Amino acid sequence: MESYSNEQVSLDKMKSLHLSFFVVCTLTLLVLAGCSNKSVDEPAEHRVQKSPVDLFMPGALAQDVEIVDCTLSDGTLTSCYKITVVGTPTDHKVGPFCPRTTSATADEVGIWLDGEKLYDVTGEFILNLPTIYNDDHWMLHDAQGDVRVTKTKEAFEAAARPDVAEEYENYCVEGRMEWLEGGKPVTTTVQIPISPVAMDVPTPARAPLGVTFNGVRIDAAAPVDAILGAYTIAAFDDCGGHVNPFEGYHVHAATGCGEVGEALQGETPAFAIAMDGYLIHSGQDRDDLDACNGHTTEEYGYHYHARPAELNGVLSCYMGAIVQGAQGEPPRGGPPGGRPPRGAGPAPADAGSAPPVPHDHH
Repeated sequence: MESYSNEQVSLDKMKSLHLSFFVVCTLTLLVLAGCSNKSVDEPAEHRVQKSPVDLFMPGALAQDVEIVDCTLSDGTLTSCYKITVVGTPTDHKVGPFCPRTTSATADEVGIWLDGEKLYDVTGEFILNLPTIYNDDHWMLHDAQGDVRVTKTKEAFEAAARPDVAEEYENYCVEGRMEWLEGGKPVTTTVQIPISPVAMDVPTPARAPLGVTFNGVRIDAAAPVDAILGAYTIAAFDDCGGHVNPFEGYHVHAATGCGEVGEALQGETPAFAIAMDGYLIHSGQDRDDLDACNGHTTEEYGYHYHARPAELNGVLSCYMGAIVQGAQGEPPRGGPPGGRPPRGAGPAPADAGSAPPVPHDHH
């Protein structure tokens, strides 16, 4: 039998104790780390500065996002996201739009915005059009109180064009998704810089302005003068969108739909990404917004806030460079042209009976 000295036994015990202490400490640190991850919030910059690609709702993308080489409007050579959205909102149904009768209430219809006010397209609104626009030629309903609505694909396409046929004057123009080619939504593909490049001078915004995180194209301001000039109302749903034969479903205004995530105190959630790569947050009445309705915060960096829906148009300009050749299309949401408006414009406040109270959508 082997024998050990007292010194050797003591040394073995010390090694054993050191090993046990190391194991215990390691396990303790791992447990504490796990608890820390559950109980301590991430710093704000990590919580809000996510890739825009991660913000798209499930089903909002028609295909995987690609990264491609691109050239921006200021000549910058960079990398861009190539994003294709499905063309229909993934978080809400499309519509409703036009009323069917002059007794229709707000919960049955969509909205109308004319650059100054936003209305529910109720039966009362239809009855008051001559007063609202100071023109007695307005008459979107018959003697029985039925509202004239484009009820077929042919009527829709005839009314949603620059030269609206006279027989479709005094119509509420309403498109349906099933009337689009193949009965399928119209996808939109855009290239957006991964790293936005700020410009010294704002760039006027033209269609498309960007894409929403629920899968929809953002169009430029609707051609309201042309729509009204043809004595038509191209109604929007409560999310500021409608259907036309060219872009399918698209939005002209932001009303709080499609928001993602929780906003930090004093901010509103994002719902879209603009063509220059900056995020678009829901509207907010504040005094630190620049000419393009944007500002910079420590948590979010530079970002836009959507313009009030009644002003017609989510953004009016960009503060960043966009991809060369990415834009240039005239807006085509609803009748894109037509005769100039007739009549003397909106009636003075004391003219005739009072028009409906403007819709206050938040």
